Amino acid sequence: MTTETTGAGLRYGWTTGACATAATTAAYTALLTGEFPDPVEVVLPKGKRPSFALATERLHADRTHASAGVVKDAGDDPDVTHGALVVSTVHTGAPGSGVVFQAGEGVGTVTKPGLPVPVGEPAINPVPRRLIQDAVKRVAAEHGSTGDVVVEISIPHGEEMARQTWNPRLGIVGGLSVLGTTGVVVPYSCSAWIDSIRRGVDVARATGITHVAAATGSTSERVAQEMYHLPDSALLDMGDFAGAVLKYLRRHPIPRLTLAGGFAKLSKLAAGHLDLHSKRSQVDFQLLADLVDDGSRPELAARIAEANTAIHALEIARREDVDLGTLIAARALQTAAQVLRGSEVAVDVVVVDRAGTVVGQA
Repeated sequence: MTTETTGAGLRYGWTTGACATAATTAAYTALLTGEFPDPVEVVLPKGKRPSFALATERLHADRTHASAGVVKDAGDDPDVTHGALVVSTVHTGAPGSGVVFQAGEGVGTVTKPGLPVPVGEPAINPVPRRLIQDAVKRVAAEHGSTGDVVVEISIPHGEEMARQTWNPRLGIVGGLSVLGTTGVVVPYSCSAWIDSIRRGVDVARATGITHVAAATGSTSERVAQEMYHLPDSALLDMGDFAGAVLKYLRRHPIPRLTLAGGFAKLSKLAAGHLDLHSKRSQVDFQLLADLVDDGSRPELAARIAEANTAIHALEIARREDVDLGTLIAARALQTAAQVLRGSEVAVDVVVVDRAGTVVGQA
């Protein structure tokens, strides 16, 4: 399999959709010719032409269907599907049917509206569908066939892997989604996470949910869910991408939003940062000091300004009976309201400590 690296020396990988396209190309070629191409080249949206080695191949004796499998290489991205076997089984289809998609073992089925694929369809996203359709068309043209086929994508053990993804919340049951917009997995890319946030909002809107919670981590998510008795489908795995949540909700509003997070993360939002990752924003200790300084406690402000960590600053304030958590919540609320300006989204903020205790609300 061909590989490339980023400027930081990290290997790019290939999406599930690219692997499914390669497997489909090989299986359909074998169905028409009796031979599996190996390696098999695919054409991706931006012109890349990677080659994939086949891990499995099987041609049925009566030549009504063939299957091929490719092991997914996600490069240096921490992808749950890295190393998964992606199998495409291509069956002869009815005349004039074109390409019909089916979900095999480990590939989910869409059960809720709001996703880019209709309810009842296999969870194979539009770009992988187009890549597979284009591959079928090329193979059919090369070998004088019609391109009328049924393509069944399978990912063995995909149902177990899907439990580590957003799929259960999004109403995708039975397995994984076949994803990818460029065919390339960029190591530690933000795009897939942000896309999941957007799909979560879309599903919530389509299913009539009027209150969603966006959390920086599992502890704050649990607190928000318990506070407001929210279903799983109302939870947005915001992580560090506060800006992505707020900007998308500004364009696609839901009546109520709860932002929940740890004190350090929401201190960054309070300072106006919309990307809360430690590499891209830092806690502003002077801001924390300024928030507690009403002119009467300069010594407290100085100690907070020199705190080792955000939690250390919170502890110093607590010992002096200063509600720094609520001050941060109020300031974070201002930042959120500014981003949401003009939209009909009511927002509240919940700040928790490491133990999951609520230390501030606004």
